[in-house]
Amino acid sequence: MEALTSPGSLLTILGAALTVIGSIAYATDSPNISLAGVFYGVPLLLGGLALKSSELPPAQKLTPATELRELRERPESEPLRKLLKDVTRWRYGQKAHLESSLEALKLWDDDAPPELLSVAERDVEGSYGLVLHFRCHGVPAERWLAKQERLGRFFGPGLRAELRLVSPGELELSLLPRADVAGPSAHPLPSPS
Repeated sequence: MEALTSPGSLLTILGAALTVIGSIAYATDSPNISLAGVFYGVPLLLGGLALKSSELPPAQKLTPATELRELRERPESEPLRKLLKDVTRWRYGQKAHLESSLEALKLWDDDAPPELLSVAERDVEGSYGLVLHFRCHGVPAERWLAKQERLGRFFGPGLRAELRLVSPGELELSLLPRADVAGPSAHPLPSPS
């Protein structure tokens, strides 16, 4: 059902419907409807098909939207909140989610790029974290492990990265708050006397 509600699918269906209506109107001698149907329907149909050809579906979100809402909305969670929003929306003209980030981190292979399969939100001792599940394809796990320290810093201040090999060719990247960075929930300010 999610594939039918993508912007590319919606444009394709709308364009096809208008084109069919316009063609039927042309055949039944209704020039006002046929003109609009053909002039709007065909470009929408072609635009929708073009989007469908370069469509990248969102990564599967494993955590319901209602869970961890309070942690997600905290100011210190903004980098991870933006990352979550980015990978759970339709993308166009990209080979994989986080393409530019993985290229910058030298975790990219043009022929077989890493594929983000799912994302899960985590409560880490009162702070917000994300777990990204990747299929590595052309980038070996050793290269990911070599970049582990940089991964946390890359995605936001006060983050650390943990990597776990799930199976051969698949790994989980956990982006978690660093223990040495005190969040507002970790050390509350003393109340004024």
